[in-house]
Amino acid sequence: MDLKYTRKNVYKEADGKQLETIYEFAEGYKEFLDNSKTERDAAITAKKLAEENGFKPFSFSEKLKAGDKRYFINRHKNVFLIKVGTEDVAKCGVRIMVAHVDSPRLDLKPNPMFEDSGLCYLKTHYYGGIKKYQWTAIPLALHGVVMLPGGEKREICVGEDENDPVFYITDILPHLGAEQAAKPLSKAIDGENLNAVIGGLPSVAAEGEEEEKEAVKSAILKLLNQKYGMTEVDLQCSELCFVPAGKARDVGFDKALISAYGHDDKVCAYPEMRAIFDCNSPHTLVAVFADKEEVGSDGTTGMQSKVISDVIETIAASFKANPIEVRYNSKCISADVTAGYDPAYASVFEKRNTTFISCGAAISKYTGARGKSGTNDADAEFMGFIRDIFERDGVYWQVGELGAIDVGGGGTVAKFIANLGIDTVDVGVPVLSMHAPYELISKADVYALYQACMAFCK
Repeated sequence: MDLKYTRKNVYKEADGKQLETIYEFAEGYKEFLDNSKTERDAAITAKKLAEENGFKPFSFSEKLKAGDKRYFINRHKNVFLIKVGTEDVAKCGVRIMVAHVDSPRLDLKPNPMFEDSGLCYLKTHYYGGIKKYQWTAIPLALHGVVMLPGGEKREICVGEDENDPVFYITDILPHLGAEQAAKPLSKAIDGENLNAVIGGLPSVAAEGEEEEKEAVKSAILKLLNQKYGMTEVDLQCSELCFVPAGKARDVGFDKALISAYGHDDKVCAYPEMRAIFDCNSPHTLVAVFADKEEVGSDGTTGMQSKVISDVIETIAASFKANPIEVRYNSKCISADVTAGYDPAYASVFEKRNTTFISCGAAISKYTGARGKSGTNDADAEFMGFIRDIFERDGVYWQVGELGAIDVGGGGTVAKFIANLGIDTVDVGVPVLSMHAPYELISKADVYALYQACMAFCK
């Protein structure tokens, strides 16, 4: 028995066949990621894959039985996958895995469209924690829905196909940027200046007609009306956002890493979804795609809503079990990313207590800030349980904090689930450049988290 703890690099330990499996799993993840840039996109993708894997729509009035596979889409943005096992849910509870599928982005303001100096723009309000300067001078895609009068819905996705146009937020040239460069990094770009260019071709007045005041805006509105049947006022009843355009890409000559938008937290959502599809377990399993995590988990689709309790109560009622007993005997993995050690910014980490790229699934016993404020802190018994099942199944795993003490902090949905009386711990994937338009993760860690989810389900 080795008395010392040694963190292992998955790639160093893997043989040729294991490496092939890791890379193959990553291809499925990249496809999922490319199709799931927003929470609405992720819900559509999850529904499609769930149906392909034999899942049927869930009803709160339904009496579930062992072997049932159900999916529930809450308001187009929050997904529950349910697989009913044979074990007594009162005694064994439910095995729950939760990842969020919202990511930092630029939402449109309610009245976003304006024209200035021959260009038409859409004004945005950033969503989640971003570094504003990172969102200028990169290609952007527009995703979302617009509601027309009478309840008719128009889905919009522009900028992802190679033949699509993209959108763009300007930055000042360095030749004239001395004043900007003198500002603190957080102040260099004003949030009110995150306005995306959407056009520059004015409408031409017919002979004898007066030229329109906002000719470019008018031309854009005509294009939108022709394609989607919408008018400017319909933007007030929309959910539209700009996200980085383009697909997930392999990084490095060896293709060991992936750069993409939205690793946080779809890099955890995909493994938990695959696990509930692939695992034959006696336990009743629930996998959740949550919304609104980046802004506090509030609202009807966030994890502070009552929906997860309603799902558990429906499962309990199906077997005439006490829902309180079911909750207290349930266990949960809050599958969320953590900050991987970055040697370029070593000062914000405490190296002994951080997680490293390619060293497996990352367990965070607690998150929060300063004196652990705003966190679930998993107890020793549950940490021991997680360790034992991971060791039993040969899962590569590591434990670490989000960063050095008092440097900053952050939270996950774990505390909201723990507030229901459910043992919960964060298990995820280390990420570099978290919340940037393009984040970086290791293929080895995505697969290790899938193995961790499989072990938890069993």
